[in-house]
Amino acid sequence: MTMLLPALMLATTAATAEADSGVAIELNALEQAGGACRLTFTVGSRMEQDLEQLVLETVVFDRAGKVAALTLFDFLEVPAGRTRVRQFDLPEMSCGELAGFLVNGAATCTVAGAASEICDDAVVTSRTKIEALR
Repeated sequence: MTMLLPALMLATTAATAEADSGVAIELNALEQAGGACRLTFTVGSRMEQDLEQLVLETVVFDRAGKVAALTLFDFLEVPAGRTRVRQFDLPEMSCGELAGFLVNGAATCTVAGAASEICDDAVVTSRTKIEALR
């Protein structure tokens, strides 16, 4: 039993290190802003180099499971080891009608002046009633 604990701690440390690498995107808040639903995201980078540009193709679903919007969200630059907050408005949309969102993939992911695939492995979560779909 005592040998199992160090192995478990090592596995937990490896999983934590893996989760801490790359890019993490969280839908942090929703608010109705006039006729638009405002989505507030946090985006964090655990990379050693700046993420020079991040544009994500994002799909938003309504409560009936239908696509309510398909759009590109430009998260701009995310410095290495930092977190940024970005807001996007979905015009003519009620936040109460939304149920989920899916990041289809990165339309643009630039690191060190070149396209990178690191954004394709981003961890996407939600702190809101809108579910992050996979």
